[in-house]
Amino acid sequence: MNLGRDAFSDFNWRVAVGGHELTQEELAELMAHAGGVVRFADNFVYLDPAELERLAKTVAEQPQPTYLEKMRAALTGEYEKNGRSADVLVDQEIRERLQKLTAVEEIAPPENLEAVLRPYQARGFSWLMKNLRLGIGSLIADDMGLGKTLQVIAAVLQLKNDGELAKTKVLAVVPTTLMTNWMREIARFAPSLTVGLYHGANRTLAESVKDLPDVTLTSYGLLRRDLEAFTARKWRLLILDEAQAVKNTASGQSVAAKSVKAAQTIAMTGTPVENRLLEYWSILETVQPKLLGSMKDFQQTFAVPIESDHDAKAAEVFRKLTAPFMLRRLKSDKSIIADLPERNTIDQYTTLTPEQAALYAKVLEAHMKRLAKLEERAQEDGANDVRMARRGEVLKLITSMKQICNSPSQYLKTEAPRPDSGKAAALFDILERCREAGRKVLIFTQYREMGERLQDWIEAAAGERPDFLHGGVALKARQAMVDRFQTDRSVHTMIISLKAGGTGLNLTAASCVVHYDLWWNPAVEAQATDRAYRIGQRRDVLVYRFVTAGTFEERINDMLAQKRGLADLTVAAGESWIGDLSSDELQQLFALGKTGDA
Repeated sequence: MNLGRDAFSDFNWRVAVGGHELTQEELAELMAHAGGVVRFADNFVYLDPAELERLAKTVAEQPQPTYLEKMRAALTGEYEKNGRSADVLVDQEIRERLQKLTAVEEIAPPENLEAVLRPYQARGFSWLMKNLRLGIGSLIADDMGLGKTLQVIAAVLQLKNDGELAKTKVLAVVPTTLMTNWMREIARFAPSLTVGLYHGANRTLAESVKDLPDVTLTSYGLLRRDLEAFTARKWRLLILDEAQAVKNTASGQSVAAKSVKAAQTIAMTGTPVENRLLEYWSILETVQPKLLGSMKDFQQTFAVPIESDHDAKAAEVFRKLTAPFMLRRLKSDKSIIADLPERNTIDQYTTLTPEQAALYAKVLEAHMKRLAKLEERAQEDGANDVRMARRGEVLKLITSMKQICNSPSQYLKTEAPRPDSGKAAALFDILERCREAGRKVLIFTQYREMGERLQDWIEAAAGERPDFLHGGVALKARQAMVDRFQTDRSVHTMIISLKAGGTGLNLTAASCVVHYDLWWNPAVEAQATDRAYRIGQRRDVLVYRFVTAGTFEERINDMLAQKRGLADLTVAAGESWIGDLSSDELQQLFALGKTGDA
């Protein structure tokens, strides 16, 4: 049975009393005896006139529920509208459909797959194949490092073995940085699959299906730019890797992904929600349109109750509704993966040098004076552009303070022949200990200029200039850096910009991760850490989060620690919220103080 995208579109209202379904004639007969007690289906029942009138009106008007209401009623057995609820009797056909949605039968991986799947990966493959054969979409949201790519490649290989790639092919859209990884993994695990790269100045897409490879790899940017070429044909399967790229439904790449004519979609992401629950809606709207209703429906039914009210019932309904279409396993679950080593996260509190503290206080005072002037202007004319200017000034304040905590030379744009900050001193202590223990180290920073300083300092201290992977590194050079770090025992350290290297890299040779500066977004931080903490890691992983004591970094870290109760569904949105704080709150947040002061 192929359920497809509209499997639950047929939905009719009927009335049941005591489990007995009423015909229109039976309801009319009961209406004639309203207010009395009658014998009905071997029982005596009192016929409440108001309730009978409501039932009759409901049947007469036959209000059509939304797709979201249909799915919710079918999966939970309850229909709720305008504050009133009623039990739902699901007929045999719908029950069969639901059973097929939720039951996963074990399917043997393809014999020509050049890999042995772990038990949870075999279950993931079977789940993907169940959905592919039912004709519905899939969001595989396994934690980063659990091998989503291998599971999806196995499913594509099975499609080819079943003869389903003879007339239509697979389009895989991935971040540019992951193209080489995909090419290598397909060649390694499924060499019988043909693969082509739609990338570069001479990119072309064959007009005839028979001339297309089994899998065409392209990037989100090229999908958006050359959309007409991709929408000119039909695809058997659309794969979206790092699918958080379509989390904003209004973005060009999200619109482009929804425009592709594919029989089905598989989305892959280790972080289905980075900032807010609405991102689930956007990704699943691409995977299985209408599943979560309109954006407005979703906001009212799930986003507001779960995020604002912590409504446990709404969260449970959300899980039931999305379970057939979304698979989520965590590395922390030992029943999923028991042989992954431990991960130890340490908040490494560093101190400002006297020079840093003086610069910090001076720059803070200057920013606060500019903010005070902006507030005076706002009181005089109340202009909206003043409010925007204030937010901009606050963001400049954040950047200034972060840079000073990193290194005064970074803020002042001056040369620094040697480490000049408390963070740098802490880093070199960790590097020395890791070298003695035989640990390789990954260092993450948001700033290219900070990464370049670290390169200089480490080279001067150790005689070894570490590679620095950032957005300006070409794809070929990037892969060479990864290979060198993974295979060359003389390479001990690698520096990575958070934006360029937070996803898609396998760097299990490292067993120590240092977050030199924080973005205050747990999902982004976890993505970076999981470059090392993933399948293939043999050692316990040490994760150091640098927090400058007595500064705004410590206070923000404390504030976010208190908010993480909802982190399984949604997380704090980076640092943008700071822009709305009052001047008094900003002064308290950024003022220098002793460790632990609020």
